[in-house]
Amino acid sequence: MKDLGAAKKIHGMDIHRDKGSRKLWLSQQGYVEKVLDMFGMNNAKPVSTPLANHFKLSSEQCLKTDKEIEEMAKVPYANVVGCLMYVMVCTRPDLPHAGTMRHEIVFGSLQHDPLVVGYVDSNYASDLDDRRSRTESVFTLGGGPICWKSTIQSICSSINLLKLQKKLYGSLG
Repeated sequence: MKDLGAAKKIHGMDIHRDKGSRKLWLSQQGYVEKVLDMFGMNNAKPVSTPLANHFKLSSEQCLKTDKEIEEMAKVPYANVVGCLMYVMVCTRPDLPHAGTMRHEIVFGSLQHDPLVVGYVDSNYASDLDDRRSRTESVFTLGGGPICWKSTIQSICSSINLLKLQKKLYGSLG
């Protein structure tokens, strides 16, 4: 067995270390550049916010005509999303809102505070189709994120409950 030294790359993630400051950085900039090149987007113009927070998606925006479906079949949308989801799961939960591929995760930046800290946020009935709420959380250790999650809540809002009751029992008026 041969010691190859400290790891510099794993699964498309570059690893940078600074033993003096006891910090470790993970970056997927090289992987993102390869993905952009693979899908012919390497000259795409970066924007500060790819999807604004106020922009809401719904099923009403889905393809409706055969021509629209035929045109979108030429776009490798699922492949692009899959590649970007890999980046989001590994190192960039902020990717849909960041507008840059140059951010990195830093571990060990808060040596004086080695506690696990959790942040949770939610919204009320933001999904336009079924009025479900979303809950998001991130947990950090020494200032670096170690776990993050974004889920749609399984409990329906009261508006959805009223719609369901109306369907089941009809109008009471």
